[in-house]
This record gives sequence, C-alpha cells and structure tokens, in this order.
Amino acid sequence: MQTSTLNALDHALEQLSAVGFKVGLAWEATHEICQAHEGESLFDAAHALCHRIEGDKGNAAYWYRRSGRPVAMGSLAEECAALRAEIAEA
Repeated sequence: MQTSTLNALDHALEQLSAVGFKVGLAWEATHEICQAHEGESLFDAAHALCHRIEGDKGNAAYWYRRSGRPVAMGSLAEECAALRAEIAEA
C-alpha cells in the first residue's frame, strides 16, 4: 500500500473521530477512500466501520467478512484507534 493512501485514510479516520463518528462530510470522505481501495483488508475494515457508524449492521458485517476480520464488538473509538494503529505500523 502506498504511504500517501494510508495517510489519507488515517487523516479521514482522525476527522471521523473528531466529529464524534457521525454521518456527514467526514464519514463521506472516509467512505469514498474505502470504496476506492476495495479488496485491501485495511480499507475494507474501515469500510465496515463506516457502515457500523450509519447503523447498517448487515452491510458492516459484509465488509468485516471482506476484510477477513471479526465483527468489531468494542466502541467506535476503540475500533478507529486500532485501525489507526495498524496504519501507523504499516
């Protein structure tokens, strides 16, 4: 994965967190980045987070499966922090 792409995802997740994980411009930006990188596990996991935020459990479950990860059970903040930590390690 390209560093610039990961940085963009990290920034989008940071903004999503800053607005309290609400559907809006930050959500749309994050969702758009994830859609552009379908098939990449980290982006698919962030895509799942987006659908979890909007309350679409079925769609979120689909993206968790696509990412190869279990459905997140913690808070949105915990899931976001874990994704950002993964980005930092990449």
